[in-house]
Amino acid sequence: MTKLIDRRSLLKTAGASAALAGFGLSAPAVHSANEKVVRYLGTATTMGSEIDKKLFEDTGIKVKYIPVTTDEVTKRVLTQPNSFDIVDTEYFSLPKLVPSGNILGMDSKRIKEFDNISTTHTLGEIGGKKIGDQGTAPKKVFYLKDEKSSEFSPEPTRWATLIPTVFNADTLGIRPDLIKRPISTWAELLNPEFRGKASILNIPSIGIMDAAMVVESMGEYTFPDKGNMTKKEIDLTINILIEAKKAGQFRALWNEFNQSVNLMASGEVVIQSMWSPAVTKVRSMGIPCIYQPLKEGARAWGAGMAFPRTLKGRKLDAAYEFVNWYTSGWAGAFLFRQGYYSGVMDTAKQHMESYEWDYWMLGKAATQDIKGPD
Repeated sequence: MTKLIDRRSLLKTAGASAALAGFGLSAPAVHSANEKVVRYLGTATTMGSEIDKKLFEDTGIKVKYIPVTTDEVTKRVLTQPNSFDIVDTEYFSLPKLVPSGNILGMDSKRIKEFDNISTTHTLGEIGGKKIGDQGTAPKKVFYLKDEKSSEFSPEPTRWATLIPTVFNADTLGIRPDLIKRPISTWAELLNPEFRGKASILNIPSIGIMDAAMVVESMGEYTFPDKGNMTKKEIDLTINILIEAKKAGQFRALWNEFNQSVNLMASGEVVIQSMWSPAVTKVRSMGIPCIYQPLKEGARAWGAGMAFPRTLKGRKLDAAYEFVNWYTSGWAGAFLFRQGYYSGVMDTAKQHMESYEWDYWMLGKAATQDIKGPD
C-alpha cells in the first residue's frame, strides 16, 4: 500500500487525526505571520507526506489538514465556511454545497492549466465522444453564473466550482482463484451461487449506485437516471437488497477501506463492491484479486478542490498558488501511479516515463516493472 492515504480509507473512522499522524501528515499548530499555510479540509484523498514535501520545496506552502468523513466535509462547508481555505470534495456533493452560497467561484483566468483540464469534466466527452452523464456528471455542475453565485451555469463561464484533482470509475472486485469462472456483469453480485460470500458497501451515496447497477443488469428495471431516483425507484432498489440480505446473500456490509481488504483477503468474500487501491492492497499480499471489467460499465467518480466564499487577500492568493502547483503535473503523476486519473492529463504526462504513461493511460502491456508512488 502506498503511503498516500486512500480517498475513502478515512471514511467512518473516528481516529482520523491519529491516522494522519501515522502517515506522517502532521502539521505545526503555530505558524509565523510570514509562513504560507493552507488549511485543507477533506478526506485526505489526494494529499500525502510525499506531496507535502514537494509542495513545500516548490512553493513554501505548508498544509494544515482538517481530516473528516465525506458527510462531515459537507457539514463543515455549510456551517463553518471560515474554518478552511481549500475543500477537497466530490462533484456529487456540489448540489448540496453550491445553493448555500458558501462556495466561491474559482477564477479561470487565475488557473494556469484551466484550458487543459480533462474534457470529461468540462464537456462530458473523451476524444470528442460523448460519455454517459447520469448522476452528477461534472459538466452539469462545473460552472457558476458568477463568482459568488449560488446557482450553476449550464454554459461555460469564467467561474468554476471545482478544479479537478483525480477521477476514476469503480467496479466489482473478485477472487478468481475461488470463483474459477468468468464474471462479466453486475448481476453476479446477487447470484445465489455466491450466497454468504458477497458484500456491498454501506456508504449511501455510493452504495445505492452500485445497487442500481445490479438492478439494471438483472433486468428488474431500467433507471432513467440512477443519480436522480424517484421514491419508487429508491424503494425498488432497497427492497431488492433487503430480500437479498434476508436470503443470506451478504457475508457483510462494509463502509471502510480496510474492511473490504480483509473480507477479500480472508476468502470470506469472493465478490464485492471494491475500490482500485483495495484490490492492489490484496494483490500486494500475494492473494489473487481482480478489479473486474463488466459489460454494463463502471460507476464513475471525480473529486476536486474548491474555495470557501470567505477566502480573500493573501489567503486567497496562497490557495490559487496551491491549485496551480497541484495541476502543474508532479502531483498528477504521483496519483497516476496509484491508478487514479489526473484532472490535467498533459502536465501529469510530462512527469511520467513513457512506459508508465503507456501502461496507466493507454492500457498497454508493461515493458518493465511498474512501480507505485512510493
